Amino acid sequence: MPDFQPAHNLEKKMSFVYGHKTYHFSIKLNSDLEKAFANYPGVSFETYFNIPLSKETYGSLIPLLKNNVKGMSQKKGVDYLMRFTRYAFLYENDDENFGREKRLSPAQTLYSTYSDCDDRAALFFYLVKEIYNLPMIALLYPTHITMAVQFSKPIGKPIVYKGKAYSLCEPTPQTEDLKIGQMTAKLKNMPYHVVYDYEPPIH
Repeated sequence: MPDFQPAHNLEKKMSFVYGHKTYHFSIKLNSDLEKAFANYPGVSFETYFNIPLSKETYGSLIPLLKNNVKGMSQKKGVDYLMRFTRYAFLYENDDENFGREKRLSPAQTLYSTYSDCDDRAALFFYLVKEIYNLPMIALLYPTHITMAVQFSKPIGKPIVYKGKAYSLCEPTPQTEDLKIGQMTAKLKNMPYHVVYDYEPPIH
C-alpha cells in the first residue's frame, strides 16, 4: 500500500453493538484510496484477500480490535470480528452500488458507505488473519461468498475440506441471525467451490 498524502487523511466513525455493549471506532483513512484502486485489475482470491491496509488505517483499527477481544475466548473473539464485519457498515450489492461487479479491498470496504459479500469476506479474512492467524477457507456459491474458520474443535455442522473441519462464519448480513457454524437456509443445498485455502505459515 502506498504512503498517501497526510493532507488527504480523514477519520471515519463507526459503531456496532455486541453483547449489549456499543463499540465505537474512529478509523483513519485517506481520500486517495479510491485513486489507488481505480484501475486495479481482477486478481485471484488469494491476492485479493491479502491486500494490506495502510499503516494509518492498520494502526487505528487492528490494535483497538485486539484490545476489544483481549478477554474473550478465541471462538467469541472470532464471533466479535464476524459481527463487526456484518453490522458496522451498510450492505448493498455491487449492481445497485456501482452498476457492475466490483471487489473492494479491506481498506475500501472500511472507506465505502456500502459493501457486499465478497468485500466483507475479504475484510473478515484480513481481521481474523491479523488477530488470530487461523486456517480459513473461502466458499464461493453461485450468488454468494462466505468464510469458514478452523478452530481446535469445530462448531456446528463443519465444512470438511482436505480432511480438515472448518466452521462457517458468515460476515454478511442475512435475514437470520447466524451464529458461528450456521448457514443461511437458502444456501444449504447449493453447490460451492473453495476458492481460497489459507494455512498460516509455520515459523
